[in-house]
Amino acid sequence: MNSATPTFLAPTHFVDCNSPEIGEFVSRSLDGARDLSETGKAIRLFDAVRDGIRYNPFDIGTSADDYRASRIAVKPSNYCVPKAILLTAALRNAGIAAAVGFADVRNHLNSAKLAELMGTDLFIYHGYVALWLDGKQFKVTPAFNTEMCERFGVRQLIFDGKSDALFHEFDANSQRHMEYVHDRGWFADPPIEQLLREFHAMYPKLWQSSADRVAVRDDAFGGPQ
Repeated sequence: MNSATPTFLAPTHFVDCNSPEIGEFVSRSLDGARDLSETGKAIRLFDAVRDGIRYNPFDIGTSADDYRASRIAVKPSNYCVPKAILLTAALRNAGIAAAVGFADVRNHLNSAKLAELMGTDLFIYHGYVALWLDGKQFKVTPAFNTEMCERFGVRQLIFDGKSDALFHEFDANSQRHMEYVHDRGWFADPPIEQLLREFHAMYPKLWQSSADRVAVRDDAFGGPQ
């Protein structure tokens, strides 16, 4: 573990790993397995975030509060950035140093519906997690749940505690799927305000679609939730 990692164990505004919601998420995910090694806990938490929260890229958060781990933990679906924030918070709660990472990626198998909303196959700020186990750094992305991978013929990402679980480089038919084009680094607390500004500018149709979904939900339930 390098000298910077104590920073990656502490709670921050968005990675509020000391919140009751994150404590409950970790307790539930590690139920009956508190005696696991740090590596075993990291694997269990990766699986819990990957499969416990469905991947949904059509409903991105347009408010900074949508990116607090405590709020993410109680939602049934989300996209890559919030899922990375949640895993980071869960790992820190379990005593494992972790940070939120970002990379720009190209998705060569983008759906027609999502491509139309995005206007591009370039995903900026794709979320991943950097974590440290036994003095080694690993990079993992818990975004794509197993059921979705099976449905769309994409190889499931598995973290085994020995190597990175980062690249959906090819789908199950060996066609190019995801290409990392620029790594933005990792952060103790993610730069969400900057991310939101760039998302708004880069994906105006997807942004508006997500904002409209929030407005409909708020109207249905009598105001902001």
